[in-house]
Amino acid sequence: MTLEEIAKKMCAKGKGILAADESTGTIAKRFKSINVENTEKNRLTFRQTLFSSKAMKNYIGGVILYDETIKQKSTIGLSVPELISKNDAIPGIKVDKGAKSLAGAVGETVTEGLDGLRERLQEYYKLGARFTKWRAVYKIGNTYPSKQSLKSNAHALARYACLVQEAKMVPIVEPEVLMEGDHDIDKCYEVTTNVLNECYNELEIHKVDLKGTVLKPNMIIPGSDSSKKSSSVEIAKKTLECLKKNVPSAVTGIAFLSGGQSEIEASKNLNEINKINDTNFLITFSYGRGLQASALKEFGKDQNNENNIQKAFDHRAKMNGLSSKGEWSENLEKEAAA
Repeated sequence: MTLEEIAKKMCAKGKGILAADESTGTIAKRFKSINVENTEKNRLTFRQTLFSSKAMKNYIGGVILYDETIKQKSTIGLSVPELISKNDAIPGIKVDKGAKSLAGAVGETVTEGLDGLRERLQEYYKLGARFTKWRAVYKIGNTYPSKQSLKSNAHALARYACLVQEAKMVPIVEPEVLMEGDHDIDKCYEVTTNVLNECYNELEIHKVDLKGTVLKPNMIIPGSDSSKKSSSVEIAKKTLECLKKNVPSAVTGIAFLSGGQSEIEASKNLNEINKINDTNFLITFSYGRGLQASALKEFGKDQNNENNIQKAFDHRAKMNGLSSKGEWSENLEKEAAA
């Protein structure tokens, strides 16, 4: 498959990307909230249960894995990437080493992980990965994000994307403007515009083939502490307008992060965006919590009840699959829950 074909398959109509790339530290927090011990066995059990579910074939185009997970063997004898491929989804891998303090820019971060990346990519390709992910993080505040933060993160994202395409994989470019703060929706729009412009300037300089990329952005949403709330309709209009103005039309797919939204909010907002999507972009989801929160609760109740865990995951995957076509509704949500 060409890089463009891989990107299209990851974001195919009615399908999206499962972000199961929590680091060992992040999944420890999730497991703590459901009183489950953070062991390698429990991590594999939870993920394998999702990767074996019915929803995988119908609603999941790709799965982002963590370094530990891509090297694991499932209990049915297949490696984790083989299990995902068997269910007609594409295995991918998170390759950044996390956001670290940016020297000279107090309170801001730059994502690290370029050192040795070329060699790591070769290893991941052999293990079965066909796409990768790198996340840059931007805060909104009185002085954030600074020019230094915009430029440093965009430059790292572009160098990463260039190396990934050289290794015959599709880079997911994830510049996340965080929801934390009391800013309104217009401030989020303004900052996201600046972030996207800087990223695409750098991607162009680094000669990245945009057809073989997927963008993983935030939606245009007011800050979590904002006194001004916005409707799903307003969020959809502003988000689509921001994408049309700032993302080159050559980009194949746009897969949103859920970024602190509840499962229902993430589905509802994605649905509203697709109801008015008049672009050539394949617009879908790349959710972690937005796909896994209910399944995680079931896992907390009984780690061995595969049926209940998969039922919760299948439902959320189906709802988001519908949202990626603009066909979700609150009634369908209630019917399925009943």
